[in-house]
Amino acid sequence: QVHVVESGGGLVQAGGSLRLSCVASGRILRINAMAWYRQAPGKQREFVARCAEDGITTYVDSVKGRFTISRDNAKNSVYLQMNSLKPEDTAVYYCDVVEALLDPDGTWSGWGQGTQVTVSS
Repeated sequence: QVHVVESGGGLVQAGGSLRLSCVASGRILRINAMAWYRQAPGKQREFVARCAEDGITTYVDSVKGRFTISRDNAKNSVYLQMNSLKPEDTAVYYCDVVEALLDPDGTWSGWGQGTQVTVSS
């Protein structure tokens, strides 16, 4: 099985920065893509950013120019550098592992438990 753990959330003032980390552990050979989603109170979970194994990234329009996603494939990790944070960025941020190839065979996809990000005005 695969275990996914996020960290780095916290309370920050508007305009501040945070860096989220996510590590996937287990019998993982490689991971197709890793992504970040977020869910604000009373709202549906929404896509934030995605990084494919080859480094190609995509972002939701609302975070372009402020957030940067990156990966360390050797560590099965993904990061989200969040700058110029706004109160509307407040949410629980979830790491999404998309198609981890397992040793000796099989695949796994799933989520971590999330990390809370709160941006005060």
